[in-house]
Amino acid sequence: MRRVFIPLDVAEPQNPPDSAISLTLSGDSMGTRWTVQLLCSPAHDAQVLQVGIEHELNQVIMQMSSWDPSSLLCTFNRAPLHSWHEVTPEFFRLVDYSLYLSQQTGGAYDITAGKLVDLWGFGPAGKRSNVPEPEAIQAALQAGNWKSLELDHLNLRLHKTGDIALDLSSIAKGFALDQIARYLNAQHINSYLIELGGELRGLGMKKDRSPWWIRIESPAGSASLDKEYLIALHGLAVATSGDYRQYFEEDGRRYSHTLDPRSGYPLANDLASVTVLHTECMVADALATALNVLGSSAGLEYANQHQIAALFLQRTAKGYEEKISNTLRAMLD
Repeated sequence: MRRVFIPLDVAEPQNPPDSAISLTLSGDSMGTRWTVQLLCSPAHDAQVLQVGIEHELNQVIMQMSSWDPSSLLCTFNRAPLHSWHEVTPEFFRLVDYSLYLSQQTGGAYDITAGKLVDLWGFGPAGKRSNVPEPEAIQAALQAGNWKSLELDHLNLRLHKTGDIALDLSSIAKGFALDQIARYLNAQHINSYLIELGGELRGLGMKKDRSPWWIRIESPAGSASLDKEYLIALHGLAVATSGDYRQYFEEDGRRYSHTLDPRSGYPLANDLASVTVLHTECMVADALATALNVLGSSAGLEYANQHQIAALFLQRTAKGYEEKISNTLRAMLD
């Protein structure tokens, strides 16, 4: 069975001119691979565009990487308690939205859980193959949470009142896609498909005047999934959060890299994945993680309350069961 989703609330794509040329640019960044397919005028220089895209990605790494000790994020994480730190407008915007989402979801989403991420072996401290001691988990929880981060909106400053560490891995890649899109828009390119680590953002149409069709990512080993999900990705971004990407196993049990910051443990619900569509990939990225943590029931309720286009794939004894939010269902063609 094929399900096709068409965006409803975006302007009609412009027809590409006959003189438009197709380019595919790619590279490595943020621990993964990026690819940009685009249509541009013959006056555009592919090398200039390549350098421009790489510059945008490098700026995100310099600010938001957990793995680069010289990044703005790592500098903040090393800072002592009760010190104020000026940050870039981009960094502040990510933190501001993240705290809003934390408040909205009762802490199901929390970028201040960096110590938990490290403790479970999913951060720069290195991988592990065994479950941490309960005392260590409790200590990480007691160090603080999103309520331990104070924002000064006037001066773009952050202040930590708890012994927290930021981890932006659930939102930085989405933000990086948005930055690439802004760069391409500034170059007067209005037809592109950007991919970074499985997340995508698209605009316009291809030279044959067909949309940038993409398939929603399926859980690994999902042979029992009898549906194909296709999206015309014009003016939209798509991000997926699943328990099959990073994990370790101990005593036959899988421990996912997606942690519930409220309990300190990896997710133990029946969700295989959550996919979110939004005009901003930053928002789609964060929401996919938040809804995954909330679970299929509370996550679907939240998505419907906030008009979020979301697809939940839930594991059952009979295979995968889909749950589609009202906003996404309205996009069904």
